[in-house]
Amino acid sequence: MTTALTRGSRPLAIMATAAGAAVFIGAAGLVAGGSGTARAAGGPVVIEDGAIDLVPRLVDTALRLQLDDHSGGAPVVRAPSEVVVHAGPATKEEVISPAYPVVGERVDAYFLNGFLNAGRIYAPEPGWKGGEAGGDTEVRLADFDGPDTGLFALYTYTPEMDADDAQAVQHLGSDDGAPHSYTLPDSGERTEPTWAFTQEGVYRLTFTVTAGGRSDTETLAVVVGDDVDPASVVPGDGTTPTEPPDGPTPTPTPTATPTRPAAHVIDNGHLDLAARPAEDGLAFQIKEGTSQNYAWHEPGTVVLHVKPAAKRKIEEGYAFLGEPGDPVWLLPMRQVDGLVWPGWSTEEFTTADVRGDVSFRLDSVQGPGSVAVFSTGATGGVSVGLDSRDGLPDELHHSAHAHSHWNWTFTAEGVYRTTFTVGTTLADGRTVSDTETLAWVVGNGTDPSTVVPGDAAESTPAPTSPEPSATVPTPSVSDTPPPSATPPPPGPTEDAGPVPVPEASHPATTGTGAGPANASGSGGGSAPAGGLAATGSGAAVVAGGALAALVAGSGAFIAARRRRTAR
Repeated sequence: MTTALTRGSRPLAIMATAAGAAVFIGAAGLVAGGSGTARAAGGPVVIEDGAIDLVPRLVDTALRLQLDDHSGGAPVVRAPSEVVVHAGPATKEEVISPAYPVVGERVDAYFLNGFLNAGRIYAPEPGWKGGEAGGDTEVRLADFDGPDTGLFALYTYTPEMDADDAQAVQHLGSDDGAPHSYTLPDSGERTEPTWAFTQEGVYRLTFTVTAGGRSDTETLAVVVGDDVDPASVVPGDGTTPTEPPDGPTPTPTPTATPTRPAAHVIDNGHLDLAARPAEDGLAFQIKEGTSQNYAWHEPGTVVLHVKPAAKRKIEEGYAFLGEPGDPVWLLPMRQVDGLVWPGWSTEEFTTADVRGDVSFRLDSVQGPGSVAVFSTGATGGVSVGLDSRDGLPDELHHSAHAHSHWNWTFTAEGVYRTTFTVGTTLADGRTVSDTETLAWVVGNGTDPSTVVPGDAAESTPAPTSPEPSATVPTPSVSDTPPPSATPPPPGPTEDAGPVPVPEASHPATTGTGAGPANASGSGGGSAPAGGLAATGSGAAVVAGGALAALVAGSGAFIAARRRRTAR
């Protein structure tokens, strides 16, 4: 079967099942970092970001399929068999695909030139370009090798096709029912069809191009996800190893040893920065896990790892984060598998326990960049709760007996230490607070297990609760809420559908300059689709979309950015 590749407006890949994963992203996943082309010492050329073109062209009367690499600025012509393309987990999207059934009716798959992620992530942007082969060119998928259950599809889906409810035009596919060839017109126009992969792993795509009786065959290696280091992959068909690096093997740099007990590293899943009733009034602690399976940690014993999956490009209209196009590492309001999902929790304080709100004050940030915490409303409005870029302290006010999630951003890779003072006025009139420092590692430049937790200056006692085993925290006696707290009811599963939260359950608090974030008060609620189960009584988490449409919940509290001195 031969079909003409659609030209014109930029092709798009898919229809999203939800509004998207988060602020200026679709679903998130790991990106190995940086832009442009990177060459491992003696290894293959690894392309992780930027435009590349597959171009059939005449070279000394012979037809050659070449790859024009624009990822490093000035274009470099390469053989596809010399290159490894890395489609990191940032390319992962949950979709209803117009290419069904090739990539599945509803799947988590990986897409280059994908519908949600296009232009918003650091990833390769592969195109095809005719016009240099002396005529129209037949492109054939001559051979395919990939993970056991992995499929590949190349197809076009434009906004016009979406408006007309049309099906995608599929050009190539690895399954038996898919087309295995299409015609690349001799127009000289660049086309950007979507490349879809259904599983992580190493794919080898062998293309044969034919024009004017001449042919050429090349194999392109594509590493999908982060299970395999692309620099370790032999390019092409995998039979020709790369040359070993010149000179002696470099000696690894010794790893620094923490000067106090090793941190408990959290790099995925739900956690809360929580205010808890304590013997002296209030304790600021980290709650890791779900409403039914969780463990408590002191902030000074924890290191939170913001994986490269969080790396995104700043879009227009968000100057408080930096210049458009600059990188930012985002932990979105909606849970994204593979990323840590920090929330705020005051659930163990009843509304009768306190006078007014519980405040989370960001006193200081030490690190290579700035930190911002903000929410996004259903109509696209942005409420900035905390922002170190324009000075600290900043204060976020949260209603009692509630839970919420906001967007967290970091503007550079490295180690950050954020000092928070969490405080409130108890019903008996006492003003109580707790100040703790929480360490973060952004990106993969630093091994989080080597980072000293807390403020890195004073010794920290060992955790007072058991560490969670594997990926699910193990409950213990210390996990039981204090008598003053309302025990959490059984929570919904992570795949629970949207459940409306009554307005009456969202007591508003006073504040200036900020709008509502997603949270719930004591009235109860369940996690909408894409969110994790509520982590306490009456807690609800709202799924998000792209920044202009990210849904925030009803107004459980108002975030007020108030400049204040320490108590």
